[in-house]
Amino acid sequence: MSTKDLEASMRKSVEATQRNFNTIRTGRANSSLLDRISVEYYGADTPLKSLATLSTPDSQTIQIQPFDISALGSIEKAIAMSELGFTPNNDGKVIRINVPPLTEERRKEFCKLASKYAEEGKVALRNLRRDAIDKIKKQEKDGDFSEDQSRDEQDVVQKTLDQFIAELEKHLVQKEADILKV
Repeated sequence: MSTKDLEASMRKSVEATQRNFNTIRTGRANSSLLDRISVEYYGADTPLKSLATLSTPDSQTIQIQPFDISALGSIEKAIAMSELGFTPNNDGKVIRINVPPLTEERRKEFCKLASKYAEEGKVALRNLRRDAIDKIKKQEKDGDFSEDQSRDEQDVVQKTLDQFIAELEKHLVQKEADILKV
């Protein structure tokens, strides 16, 4: 695995962690909060974004306009069953979710969740490092690299990992600041 391939894989891992961060509530309504919700639609789990238009008419409301009105009940049920703690209001045509202000306790829970997502991202990065180092060691064993070249390559992989973990930490600090901001 070349350094560019490793960096691209690590970048994707950091971006996936950022997408997870986006599903965590901060103080205001954001349609990305519903990104992880999938709805039982004609026997298949379907992402909510594929079934409806999501919008935020104001800072405290998320509005869901389904493409198929018959899916309204399933969408409402999926939102109510999610770990987000929202109560959907169905008026027969659209679903509105009132996003209440966060309590201090809820903010701390969301910070813990963000930390959990960051740790999952770090584990993914470390797995990429392990795979890269295993490849380097195999190349050394096969005679493609000398011992010194192998050590140098492993150092490059470690430095790349350190760089991406620092970036992930920076995103975590930013997300926690957003969550805790009243």
